Amino acid sequence: MSEEKPINWEAFFKRAQFFITVDSLSGLPAQAGVEVAFAGRSNAGKSSAINALTLRQRLAFSSKTPGRTQHINYFRLGEDGFLVDLPGYGYAEVPKTVKLHWQRLLADYLAHRAPLSGLVLLMDIRHPLTILDQQLLTWFAPRGKPVIVLLTKSDKLSRGARMEAAQSVRKALDGMGLPLTTVLPFSSVSREGVEEAQVVIGALWQDFSPAPL
Repeated sequence: MSEEKPINWEAFFKRAQFFITVDSLSGLPAQAGVEVAFAGRSNAGKSSAINALTLRQRLAFSSKTPGRTQHINYFRLGEDGFLVDLPGYGYAEVPKTVKLHWQRLLADYLAHRAPLSGLVLLMDIRHPLTILDQQLLTWFAPRGKPVIVLLTKSDKLSRGARMEAAQSVRKALDGMGLPLTTVLPFSSVSREGVEEAQVVIGALWQDFSPAPL
């Protein structure tokens, strides 16, 4: 029996193409593929991380004004499904009505979206696990699906400080009772953690087993 050929994760992510943008649950595409969601506070480096993972410079647009991304953006990855870029959250100058809309949209999507295979949560390594990050994890935890935390902007800290921050977050997540968590220091500048993240995130598409209808 021949061995399976290893997956080229770089090529896998490089296939990503913009598919659709929506601002309500009713606008979500038909459930025709596995979805992996990316979430994070405004200015946590989510767009830069998506661009680093897909080896693209402007696949996901990062605004100079935090909080400007107000929609769910879908990127198709061939026949395997979608990378789903959720709205950034937590920026103080966003109007209250917009905050409430985002909150409902995020909570409903994370709690109920059937094709959702796992969550990639991006947090600035210097300011991890804010109250809003913990709230988002609380919404998602009942799904029992994997959570991958990318501690972004790791190039801003020394190696020792990066390892200490990652260990602290792992301990906190264990205390929250979250199953199947992975924590990685990550930098779109130095590219620390990019290849490792491609492997563990890519597996969320490969390993997904939908619940029977």
